[in-house]
Amino acid sequence: MNILITGGAGFIGSHVVRRIVNNYPNYKVFNLDALTYAGNLENLKDIQNLPNYTFLKGDITEATYINTIFKKYKFDGIIHLAAESHVDRSITNPLEFVMTNVIGTVNLLNAAKELWRDNMDGKLFYHVSTDEVYGSLGENGLFTETTPYDPNSPYSASKASSDHFVRAYGETYNLPFVISNCSNNYGPNHFPEKLIPLFINNIIQNKPLPVYGDGNYTRDWLYVEDHAAAIDLVFHKGKNHETYNIGGFNEWRNIDLVKLLCELMDQKLNRKTGESAKLITYVKDRPGHDLRYAIDATKINQELGWKPSVTFEQGLAKTIDWFLDNQKWLENVTSGDYKEYYSKMYQ
Repeated sequence: MNILITGGAGFIGSHVVRRIVNNYPNYKVFNLDALTYAGNLENLKDIQNLPNYTFLKGDITEATYINTIFKKYKFDGIIHLAAESHVDRSITNPLEFVMTNVIGTVNLLNAAKELWRDNMDGKLFYHVSTDEVYGSLGENGLFTETTPYDPNSPYSASKASSDHFVRAYGETYNLPFVISNCSNNYGPNHFPEKLIPLFINNIIQNKPLPVYGDGNYTRDWLYVEDHAAAIDLVFHKGKNHETYNIGGFNEWRNIDLVKLLCELMDQKLNRKTGESAKLITYVKDRPGHDLRYAIDATKINQELGWKPSVTFEQGLAKTIDWFLDNQKWLENVTSGDYKEYYSKMYQ
């Protein structure tokens, strides 16, 4: 079986690629990535020479290239993770998100439709999406697979659009697909534009910890290895044309998460208790900031038997250990363009 994984050099993608390559040696796994700022082949050094792994450098927005590799390698399955994913960046450059998340997804759908036109048996287009397509929750309730879409940022609007296109191709062309919508991921190899790796890096360097608004925004957190296991399961066991919500059952207010992170970092760095918390700095809120996300992962638990393997406290401790043990990786990815971006966004 030939499997294409898009965005496989990024944070979540690298964990998925590694899992599929190692667990299914009979598969031929092709990792397609444009290697933009968040794509890093260092994430995959341990598997780069394995015989069932091939890296392809390319952009999903380039339809001609996508059609060429589909015809050449005749993929049986696609796990589509390639996306622009940072809300702050989508606010400053919405069109970039439309191009990658919408046009790029449609290019992949068109290529799959043409390749599988005469025989769709055993084929699957797996589209990995986000809980942000559902909009914002109040103090109570959870997102389910039937929650109406109500995106509030250019990022979530672009992902909602791509979700709709996948379902439309399923209905119009009978394309076999599954979709999953996940909560906030965290863990090793996370590019430090997102909250947890950003703050770990800033605490190491004694830099301010920029907390939006009053810090009461609430998110559900999912350890990336648990997400990779869920993706593996949905790809192999999920039902055609179904959606699965993947959440960590870990709701945390941002400010409570930051305080826990500061406490753990003080312990790991042998600092006085409360030293890192002094770095907390409240900054102007971003536009369209959703108050709360929380996923009901009952369906994937009951139908496929998946559940998180770690608590948030356990996962966060493992994440901190990884970053402290891989500070060279952190230094490499926070050089160059990242410095300009950070200065613009947070200073």
